[in-house]
Amino acid sequence: RIVRRRCLMTQPAKAEGQDLRNQLVHCCKRLKLQSSLVDHCYALESEKLPTQLLQLFQEELEGRHLRRTNRYIQQAHFDGPKRLHECDWEGIKIPSSIAIEDMVQGTFIPRCENLILYGPVGTGKTHMAKVLGMHACAQGYRTYFYRTVTLMNRLCEARKEGRLLPFLRTLNKASLLILDEFGFVPADREGSQLLFEVISSCYEKRSIILTTNLEFSKWVQIFQDEQLTSAMIDRIIHYSHLLIFVKESYRMKFSLMKEENSPPY
Repeated sequence: RIVRRRCLMTQPAKAEGQDLRNQLVHCCKRLKLQSSLVDHCYALESEKLPTQLLQLFQEELEGRHLRRTNRYIQQAHFDGPKRLHECDWEGIKIPSSIAIEDMVQGTFIPRCENLILYGPVGTGKTHMAKVLGMHACAQGYRTYFYRTVTLMNRLCEARKEGRLLPFLRTLNKASLLILDEFGFVPADREGSQLLFEVISSCYEKRSIILTTNLEFSKWVQIFQDEQLTSAMIDRIIHYSHLLIFVKESYRMKFSLMKEENSPPY
């Protein structure tokens, strides 16, 4: 299983002295069960039954949470599991407008805010985007991860095959869209226009995490349309937080070719 099972059940000893009825009613609401079930439980006049029922409810809620998280992670198409403890937050300039906890807990998503991860190649932008995406899935946010050129190709193919509207509707189901390697490959006019349509549909409706090694002034070189590029930048940066990666490239740092006396490369 992608996500390990976590025990969130309240132990009987811990539950004693607490308002079990309120907890049971709350669980019923989350499980979409009638709260009258709680009244029937107490009507049986069994001291252990409310606590046992609470444990069963919490176990079912935990199971549903894990199944939904695993389903969302599979649908997101991450190409490998990433874990938060693997992230190195040092060497990243984080703006005062957002805290690490906000990014990890996904509190920026219901506010429809964006994260722009900017920096040189190999500094961990993609890794960070995947980790935050997986945490978003665990928080109940449907997430899709695409390398930008792959998304543009799929959009063009969908248009040619008459599947563009269904594909766009699928993308619109996401609460978070991750666009990796934004601007790495020049785009043709059709791909640029379709990508702009996706970004426009996200504006004020869902969040974007975007990784790029290009400053905004150079985006026009990729999309080859100054007006479209300006409109795209305008929609992306309006509700965005810019994270700047200034660390050394991981690939260069741990390259097998890198030796003390080797020439610079």
